[in-house]
Amino acid sequence: MSAERLQRVRDRVRSFADFPVPGVLFRDISPLLKDPAAFRSLLDLLEDHLRASFPKIDFIAGLDSRGFLIGPSLAQRLGIGFVLIRKKGKLPGPTETISYALEYGKAELEIQSDAVEPGQKVVIVDDLLATGGTMFAACELLKRLKAEVLECLVIIELKLLKGSEKLESVPFYSLLQYD
Repeated sequence: MSAERLQRVRDRVRSFADFPVPGVLFRDISPLLKDPAAFRSLLDLLEDHLRASFPKIDFIAGLDSRGFLIGPSLAQRLGIGFVLIRKKGKLPGPTETISYALEYGKAELEIQSDAVEPGQKVVIVDDLLATGGTMFAACELLKRLKAEVLECLVIIELKLLKGSEKLESVPFYSLLQYD
């Protein structure tokens, strides 16, 4: 049953060569989001994984922007809240901000200062892990708020880019892996 659900998810990820720049093979989750059965399978698999791995999770934190597509639904299934980690300048009120390097420059993420309390247990969700810079920055933001990052969770991992190595001691889980 689980292998069947995983195949349903895998079948709904399509590839685009040379996007957004030449030499990149882009993994697109749009067909997965359009297919209710495949999206339900995705959520079932992620929910099963989290329930089996962690007895207590306080929040799912989603990364701007595709983490917002998966995170709230997953949080609802688990009966927990959802926290936004956004690009700088998108959140009102006091925030924590972090700058980090990208392959092509610099970026900044932020979280509201009161998003989590010290000691709360958080799983960070996004659609894809490439070089790991954004996910690492999100972990650092949550650590600044003294949250416990239980795991970084993605649908797709691009293994060749070794992004999970950048996460150091934070547990990491990917549903699908591509070279």
